[in-house]
Amino acid sequence: MNASQRPLLSQASRPLTVEIPAINEHGETVPTAIAGEHPLTLYVDKREIVTLMTLGAAPEALTIGWLRNQRLVRSLDEIASVQVDWEVDAVSVTTRNGLRDADEKLGSRTVTTGCGQGTVFGGLMDEIDQVRLPHDRLLKQSTLYALMEAVRHHESIYKQAGAVHGCALAQATPGGCEILMFFEDVGRHNAVDAIAGQMWLDGLEGADKIFYTTGRLTSEMVIKTAQMGIPFLVSRSGLTHMGWQIAQNIGLTMVGRAQGKHHLLFTGADRFVRD
Repeated sequence: MNASQRPLLSQASRPLTVEIPAINEHGETVPTAIAGEHPLTLYVDKREIVTLMTLGAAPEALTIGWLRNQRLVRSLDEIASVQVDWEVDAVSVTTRNGLRDADEKLGSRTVTTGCGQGTVFGGLMDEIDQVRLPHDRLLKQSTLYALMEAVRHHESIYKQAGAVHGCALAQATPGGCEILMFFEDVGRHNAVDAIAGQMWLDGLEGADKIFYTTGRLTSEMVIKTAQMGIPFLVSRSGLTHMGWQIAQNIGLTMVGRAQGKHHLLFTGADRFVRD
């Protein structure tokens, strides 16, 4: 390829981690690194295409790879420039001759079942300000430990084959914690959506429930949990910066890296009781 045909690229990588304070199982505040997460809205020839959630390590390569895998461009020399501007969380792509069959391809997109599925991020963010979580509920440390034990003994596809994420809806009981429903899928977003649908079918409210996921706590997981009215979110994995920010803003109690008797309380310390 001639040098003149190579796209003009910005160099706009972002730090991959952010350090925040968290409270461990002993009540000690410890500095903890969490993954970054940023919305990046893709525009091609001034047309909005999709919003991707990304660490921001290589946004230019991510953009080109997404266009390639969606078969919206057939070769690199069709792209004139890729310019990322984090001040507006957007990437602008200029092509040399426009996208081929763009209307047909973009009009019938299929959302994949993987963890990196595309998300209409703006729509979720518009609604999150309207969510009101109950603030009179408490999560006991003993309940958290009981939940971890119940999850550990729960039969799952993951134990047999791996490669899936699981989500559970749980409720505190006088004797500990009960798993009300447990769904697994190749993507954690599919599992949480299944629980949300079943809650509607069963007429269940979320105010006295605990949501558990094996996956990381991203902004979308936080938002979906809040939209179900559930005030407590627990994961065996870590979280992202945007997930942490949103959880703080809406008053959601979020516990990460929870396995056995270990956990990190990231938000909502005022509603967590060490007993």
